[in-house]
Amino acid sequence: MHRGTMPQPGAWPGSSCAEKPAREAGAASPGPARAAAREGGKAATGGQPRAAVRCPAEQEEDMYRAADEIEKEKELLTHERESSEPRLSVAPEVDILDYCKKEWRGNTQKATCMKKGYEEVSQKFTSIRRVRGDNYCALRATLFQAMSRPAALPAWLQDPELTLLPEKLISKHGWIKQWKLGLNFEGKSEDLVDTIAESLALLRRKWAGLAELRTAEARQMACDDLFANEDEEYSLYEAVKFLMLSRAIELYDDKEKGKEVPFFSVLLFARDTSSDPGQLLRNHLNQVGHTGGLEQVEMFLLAHAVRHTIRVYRLSKYGTEEFVTVYPTDPPRDWPVVTLIAEDDRHYNVPVRVCEETSL
Repeated sequence: MHRGTMPQPGAWPGSSCAEKPAREAGAASPGPARAAAREGGKAATGGQPRAAVRCPAEQEEDMYRAADEIEKEKELLTHERESSEPRLSVAPEVDILDYCKKEWRGNTQKATCMKKGYEEVSQKFTSIRRVRGDNYCALRATLFQAMSRPAALPAWLQDPELTLLPEKLISKHGWIKQWKLGLNFEGKSEDLVDTIAESLALLRRKWAGLAELRTAEARQMACDDLFANEDEEYSLYEAVKFLMLSRAIELYDDKEKGKEVPFFSVLLFARDTSSDPGQLLRNHLNQVGHTGGLEQVEMFLLAHAVRHTIRVYRLSKYGTEEFVTVYPTDPPRDWPVVTLIAEDDRHYNVPVRVCEETSL
């Protein structure tokens, strides 16, 4: 896989999945890490650089989109908000090119870019499953793909100390008590240590149960059932967010001690809003599931938390070296790979049905 330049922090929009439709262009997020990113860091990309088409979708404004396309988005959002029917966390699979034709009917520059991007992805995957956009989409898509893979229970989940981690960290870092639980926990007076410990235990128990299933079909059905149970599903996200915070604390401590750390962590703590793990919690992780999702640099942290390589087809980057981005840049060889699709770095869907062997 061709390797290019790490995505620039100035082009890392937040992933506020619920608030903004997936087709809208991402606003650039300025930050102090921009200069650092120019000096170093790499991102893995797929295929050879394409000079013929450069998609400016992330800069494109509504003035470039057809009026009927904008109106359709408004109607869909209104319908979703008013519907009393339960929304699926991960929708059933559909043909990926049929999905593209339905979603991108116009002839705008952005629509053309999306069509070319989906056509490229269809060379590797035949189908797509749409992921519910409620500011958990990055966590949901990654965890769904990871847990539905036919593989043994990851070694890090077998660690007997896993469920003791909340008590250990919270006793050492009192500021973690500022943790903001997900919306489904509102009104519950459970102790934070117990709540996170139970979430971690649930993550291990559910992942272990899936790993024991002998067929891919049985595993997929069980995974679908898990992600249809909101109480359990959202508890899993609390566990993963805590693992992200734990990893961030490790990286920050190593950086302060002068140890070598992954380049993304330099960018992570170079932001004005996350100069240390406490700020990262208050200004970023606490917002996930409430008012925003994960930003691009936090996708690296997510990959480290679950020890999976996250490969993303960033359709708005079609024709550039960032079309296929891998988090982290140089993953350990023994990390499993999950693949996602992002139209604008805000919302993630999952491609399924591999049509040919792929590798990093």
